[in-house]
Amino acid sequence: MSQNLYLKKIESYNTRYALPRWSECALLVIDMQEYFSRLAYPILKNVSDLIQSFRIHKLPVIYTQHGHKNPQKDGGMLAQWWNELILFGSPQWQIIKDIQPLQNEKVIRKCCYSAFRTTSLNSYLRKLKISSIIVSGVMTNLCCETTAREAFQSGYQVFFLADATNTVNEDLHICTLKNLAFGFAHIVDTHTLIENMTKSF
Repeated sequence: MSQNLYLKKIESYNTRYALPRWSECALLVIDMQEYFSRLAYPILKNVSDLIQSFRIHKLPVIYTQHGHKNPQKDGGMLAQWWNELILFGSPQWQIIKDIQPLQNEKVIRKCCYSAFRTTSLNSYLRKLKISSIIVSGVMTNLCCETTAREAFQSGYQVFFLADATNTVNEDLHICTLKNLAFGFAHIVDTHTLIENMTKSF
């Protein structure tokens, strides 16, 4: 489904219009790893375009990388729920080659849905004086949604990409977009953001 149709489906919930304060904005690239390649590749071009735009304008791109060093110790409820975990350092743990982080770009390593929980993400964003974050990546309804909710609760203005996040089916994707639009985030599309960013610099 195109981004316009996603936005059309949620328009009764997505009623708070805003655009990022670009000088205080960071892009989060959530778990675009080989393990999730089936879900990541359909949105790869949009995510890549966003990354390139942020780099051109010298704005921060922050990656997350989900993995477990010792599932018995750091697996938590995920280990019980899914029965399968991404092992730290394995080929499936690697970030997809097409969008590898640059040497100066932050990579947040995590072992739960939220990119904020037990990581340095919040302190890093505060250090950069970030007030707005844009969420991209996988999975829409798990790590992306949980991170967006925690960002909102932590005082950040949240923008969530309808066409640069993805999950296992459209129903879950749309449900998340509706929930976030209702209470946590501005749901936006890639083209609109890049166009506005370009005009703002």
